[in-house]
Amino acid sequence: MSSPRAEHGDPVTTVLTWQVRPGGQEQFEKWTRGITRCARRFPGNEGVSWLRPEEGHRYHAVLRWTDHRRLAAWLESPERARWHARIEDVATEIGSERQSTTGMETWFALPGTTVQAPPRWKMVLTTFLGAYPLTLLIQWLVAPRTADWPLPLRAAVFPLVLLPVLTYVVMPRLSKLLRQWLYRVPGTRVRGGPDPG
Repeated sequence: MSSPRAEHGDPVTTVLTWQVRPGGQEQFEKWTRGITRCARRFPGNEGVSWLRPEEGHRYHAVLRWTDHRRLAAWLESPERARWHARIEDVATEIGSERQSTTGMETWFALPGTTVQAPPRWKMVLTTFLGAYPLTLLIQWLVAPRTADWPLPLRAAVFPLVLLPVLTYVVMPRLSKLLRQWLYRVPGTRVRGGPDPG
């Protein structure tokens, strides 16, 4: 049986931005809990997260859906419209940014920017550049010492070593090092967050 993703396309993430009127934060946050429960019951929903401001009145909702069609069904649904009607005097939706995701985008985020993730081929190539030296190192240092282990244990060593090192050490530094190439738009320069010290 084919999966919903295979039938309908790539997963999609949408970021919705809300401007809350001064004094309305408490009511708005109560509203976010209700609409989040409603969205999570909707077909294709894979999660809703809210980013609350440390100061100011702008909130961001990060919605993850299995595909564009099911996301559109939620965005155009009577249920969502009813929830919006409840909050129209307290907050205004001021924008959205929608993009297909591969799951690798978190390796390529630039703090302090709203730059879209780079093209997939650039993410794949950059990931290869990060993973290949680690793979050689693991094969050289670890594989000979685990040759007598049962196959399931030997197979577990590789991702247990590789994935944390890639996620927390290699990819954040590599994506910053290559950011001018990864995020290049003709005629512009990417301005990211502060360089690592």
